[in-house]
Amino acid sequence: MQRCLDRLQTPRWSLVFQPERKFGVVVVGVGRAGSVRIRDLRNPHPSSAFLNLIGFVSRRELGSVEGVPQISLEDALSSQEVEVAYICSENSSHEDYIRQFLNAGKHVLVEYPMTLSWAAARDLWDLAEQKGRVLHEEHVELLMEEFAFLKKEVVGKDLLKGSLLFTAGPLEQERFGFPAFSGISRLTWLVSLFGELSLVSATLEQRKEDQYMKMTVCLETENKRPLTWIEEKAPGLKRNRHLSFHFKSGSLENMPNVGVNKNIFLKDQNIFVQKLLGQFSEKELAAEKKRILHCLWLAEEIQKHCYSKE
Repeated sequence: MQRCLDRLQTPRWSLVFQPERKFGVVVVGVGRAGSVRIRDLRNPHPSSAFLNLIGFVSRRELGSVEGVPQISLEDALSSQEVEVAYICSENSSHEDYIRQFLNAGKHVLVEYPMTLSWAAARDLWDLAEQKGRVLHEEHVELLMEEFAFLKKEVVGKDLLKGSLLFTAGPLEQERFGFPAFSGISRLTWLVSLFGELSLVSATLEQRKEDQYMKMTVCLETENKRPLTWIEEKAPGLKRNRHLSFHFKSGSLENMPNVGVNKNIFLKDQNIFVQKLLGQFSEKELAAEKKRILHCLWLAEEIQKHCYSKE
């Protein structure tokens, strides 16, 4: 995966000004992520030159957004013009949209998490392979300056123990899924930094009348080093990460100011276009798929563990 991210600095297609063909794109969902996707598709970026924004799909009747027309889901699925779907809707709807667009022969980019179950994600990947289509799960957290800093800090070091606490306002589980799924970007950080993990224990504390939730997960690296992941959400809690990693050679406490994250959704689009153009090796794609499925499997195991305690 690191090779994939490194290639963002010098994409193989960056010097191509007039692509031979453009992939017709429809954006499903026009919330925060969908709006950013539309903006990037409309602006003159190198990867956007390979993409032609046809329209957007929304459950709301909007008519148009920034001059981009709204089209029905049925038209998006049946149109020969539409070759690519960007799924930017609520997490709970991802699986159904992905399945419909893959069955219609479209390539799919989906915001994380791909699904709210490991088995469903595995089935969808099998379907994408059967259809010969690209299925790409966005992980902009791996394109952040903070992650690049952490990657450099932990490389070659022997971890003793670590923790990652994320705080934010409340999310509706019905729309965004169990906290291990809605917060899968934090789990992806830990797996990307320290390798595949195993679950030791997990607890979920909830006070629904206060919209309070705290999930505490104890994980273990392949070398039996403990990692604690905590998601805490309540009204008034600021969106923040607090981390602590202890190594034999020293400690890293919290994140220094490492700069502003610029165009991370565009960088993710760059990766997706490279996949459309066949510029990723089978080995790279297999490694990415393995990581994503491992994280989804862990998220599901955490969910089962928490519910078994109730």
